[in-house]
Parts: sequence; structure tokens; C-alpha cells
Amino acid sequence: MGARFMRITMLGTSAAAPDPDRGGSAILLTVRGRHYLFDCGANATRSMIKSNINPVDVNTVFLSHLHYDHIVDFPYFLLTTWICDRERAPVVVGPPGTQDFVDHLFENGAFAKDIEARRQYPRRQNTEILVPDVRECEPGTVFEDEFVKVTACYVEHIPQEITPCFGLRMDTIDGLSVSFSGDTAPCDRFIELSKNVDLMIHECTFPESAIKFRQKANVGTWSHTSPKELGKIAQKANAKSLVATHFASYDTCNPVVKDIMSVHMPKDIIGPALLDEVAEDIRANFKGELRLAHDNMRIDL
Repeated sequence: MGARFMRITMLGTSAAAPDPDRGGSAILLTVRGRHYLFDCGANATRSMIKSNINPVDVNTVFLSHLHYDHIVDFPYFLLTTWICDRERAPVVVGPPGTQDFVDHLFENGAFAKDIEARRQYPRRQNTEILVPDVRECEPGTVFEDEFVKVTACYVEHIPQEITPCFGLRMDTIDGLSVSFSGDTAPCDRFIELSKNVDLMIHECTFPESAIKFRQKANVGTWSHTSPKELGKIAQKANAKSLVATHFASYDTCNPVVKDIMSVHMPKDIIGPALLDEVAEDIRANFKGELRLAHDNMRIDL
């Protein structure tokens, strides 16, 4: 049955920029030994292994939205676990467009020749593994089994006429709760979804100093949440604990990443000290337990 607590593993904590120290958005929630994956950004599969979690055992995947930095590792995840003897196809819950995304990947898509070649071997005849049970969702209850219930709401990121984006909440049989914002600007629907959660995991893509720079430079999207706004969101939701994640590499020491991110903020402010600024700005409005995420961070509830 597994232990009666909840383990959260922050597999990837970056935004879209390539960062050698942070993988793309991915969070593994483990309830009574069963794993549930929220987002599948770059390096998610390898990060599971680094955290001593076998990706073959992950059978339920939730995609908050269809930006590539939240989904790009999914074909690697499924193909790799197929050749590592996955026993069944995973369930994939995501917004409208998820079925089309999946359909263009495997036997009739981008990796068709790889799959055709591997089918020459007796152990790789089970290509049904590569046909996920895709469930395109709307707001409300999007998944339920004997251990968890997952509820979704619309959040404010990509225009809905292109594709909706979702925030998610998981409630467990043991009375524990976690919410995940996906990518979003401040959103009352997500505050309501997150009321009284044990743990809120929320994007915090840019520090305040970078936001001012980006506004003057007129670069990028504004559909994210600032540190000061995040503190207010967690306070209004009465979250017991908060994890800030989805960092746009503003803490990097890597010179290449600094060059890439200099479009978004002055290069001379980029570095680990910005995390202190972010924490202080969140703390201006939220007095509960606060963590700034890093890859492979483990949290036990």
C-alpha cells in the first residue's frame, strides 16, 4: 500500500531558457507509493532516475498547458520507458490539443522510423504501450482513483482561443492537498482552487528587477506572476506552505545562460543573489513556510 504521506519531488524548476542546472517544468507527486507527474519538461525522465524513481512506474501524467518547456520530455519519457519494459500505456490528462500532440509523436508521427526499427526485436512487439490514454480536460474534476482526486481550473497564460492553460489541485485519501499553478498571471480562479492547501507550488518566473527591465524593453510575455504578487496569492489562498518555481535562470552563474537571459534583464544582476531578492519580495505578503525550488528538491507532507 505504501506509506501514508505524500512526497513531492521537484524534477525540473526552470522556465524555457536552456539551463545546465535546472530542467524544464516537472513535478512528481507520490501518494502511497503511486506516482503522478505534473508536466514533463526537459530532463524530467533523467531527473526521476537521479531521484531514485523508476520512470517505468509513472503511469499518470498531467500537462498544465502545451508550451514546449512543459511537455518536450514526454516523447523521451514514453519511448525510454517502453524500451525499459513499461507494462502499460500511461494516462495523459491535458488541455484540448493534447491528443493531437501525442498523435504526431509515435507510430504515425515523428518517431515512426525509430519504432519501426525497434519492432524488429521480439521484446519490442508491445507498441500498444505507445498509445497513451489521452483525456482532454475542462475545468472541474479531471482525474480520480482510489488514492487521489485532481481538480483543474483555467489560468491566465496563453490566450484561450489558442489553447487553454490549467492550474491543478490534488487531494489525497489521507487528507493532504497540493496545488500547482502551471504558468499564469495572478488568477482568482487559482486562488479559489488552492484554498487551504497544505502546499502551493506556483510559478515565479522573473524577479521584480527583471520585470521592470522587460517592460521598458517590451520583450516577452506578461502572463507570469511576480514575487510580490505570488506572496499575495499564497496569503489569499491561506496556503500552509509555498514553493516558488519556474525560474527564468536569473540565478545562473553560467556565462552562456547569462548571455541568453540578458534580453530579459541586465546581465550584471543575474546570479544567486537574486534569489534573496525574490524571497524577500514574496515574504512581504506571505508569512508561511516558503521554499525556493531547485531540481530534485524533495518535500514530504
